[in-house]
Amino acid sequence: MAYEAGALEATLHAAAGGDAVLFAELRATYAESIARQVDLLERSRCDGNWMVAAMRLRGLAASFHSESLLLLAEEALESAPGEPTVVRRLKSHVADLSID
Repeated sequence: MAYEAGALEATLHAAAGGDAVLFAELRATYAESIARQVDLLERSRCDGNWMVAAMRLRGLAASFHSESLLLLAEEALESAPGEPTVVRRLKSHVADLSID
């Protein structure tokens, strides 16, 4: 599931106020935040750690209006800790963010 450019990009543009450098920094920070939580998910060995990382992803998705990340975070919340399919899809989402 690739990320959607519309709402996320609009949110970042609004926050950057037309400053292209700030926009790039915000986008990179957003991607790094997601990557950090995905790493925590991947390394989770208990339900609690998995849930906290998934809820943080859901919070990032809500804050930045990212429907695709929200769906992935919800999927993680409904999955068993360590579910490799969810982790792979989240990593793919982060990679898509890094490409654009």
